[in-house]
Amino acid sequence: MTKILYIVRHGQTELNRLGIIQGRGVDSDLNNEGRKQAKLFFEAYKSVPFDKIYISELKRTQQSVQPFIDLGIPFEKLFGLDELGWGIHEGQAPTAENKAAFMQIMRSWLDGNLDEKFEGGESPNEVKARQQEALKVIISHREEKNVLICMHGRALRLLLCQLTNKPLTEMDTFPHQNLVLYKVIYDGKKFEIADFNNSDHLKHS
Repeated sequence: MTKILYIVRHGQTELNRLGIIQGRGVDSDLNNEGRKQAKLFFEAYKSVPFDKIYISELKRTQQSVQPFIDLGIPFEKLFGLDELGWGIHEGQAPTAENKAAFMQIMRSWLDGNLDEKFEGGESPNEVKARQQEALKVIISHREEKNVLICMHGRALRLLLCQLTNKPLTEMDTFPHQNLVLYKVIYDGKKFEIADFNNSDHLKHS
């Protein structure tokens, strides 16, 4: 069984542009730049015969792939694809204090403290657990050969660690920006990244 996963981060939101923390608890819309990115991605990949689209429960992911959905490709929302919850910091503008808090928790995660989380938020291990459930759903459909997945930045990094058998402490080895593509091939046993952090489609503006 061969399955090709086209995994993208959602397009830009106004909160992205302003550096405001979103996470799982903030359900923001794409801004004009995000809609432009979605259109560019569609133009570049509309010829791929996608069998299914999987998105998170946050509307910015659906808005990012809506042109494909409009073609009649079936889609499914999986909460396992939601962004990591940043808890009390969601919706906050960047300050010296919360930047320091983020630096501290990132260092803690990279040091292997993967159960650490902000108050009201989620840890990498908690996100991993719900992503594993989402993956079971995606992989179980053997008839879906070409799959489009739209999700979120930090969650994307955690998912790619799982697919490539890297420890979650290596999450930052997977760069990303809005509507960047990771193309992953699954041969029935293992996942292999065939296209790493591809943003070529965004350069045709």
